[in-house]
Amino acid sequence: MLKELNTSNFDTEIQNGLVLVEFYTTWCGYCKKQKPELEAMDKVKIGQVDADNTPEIAAKYNVNSFPTFLVFKNGKEVQRFSGLRKKEEIMDILMKFL
Repeated sequence: MLKELNTSNFDTEIQNGLVLVEFYTTWCGYCKKQKPELEAMDKVKIGQVDADNTPEIAAKYNVNSFPTFLVFKNGKEVQRFSGLRKKEEIMDILMKFL
């Protein structure tokens, strides 16, 4: 399930459980290709941050390439990776934290 994150809901959404957060931009070709892979992960909590609309969150987490993924567990960043990834690759990464 994809959910748009912004300054008003980001901290609340990452606080509980395992959350994958994708930092993207609307002009990024790889980000556009990534979306169907994320949509296929219907049992995973996924937040999306449009770095153009909320640059302060991207700056806080030192994100400057897209797509970049941060994995949060109970509000703490436990992993980060970037680049276009297949659903299976992402699931393998997330499984380490369950």
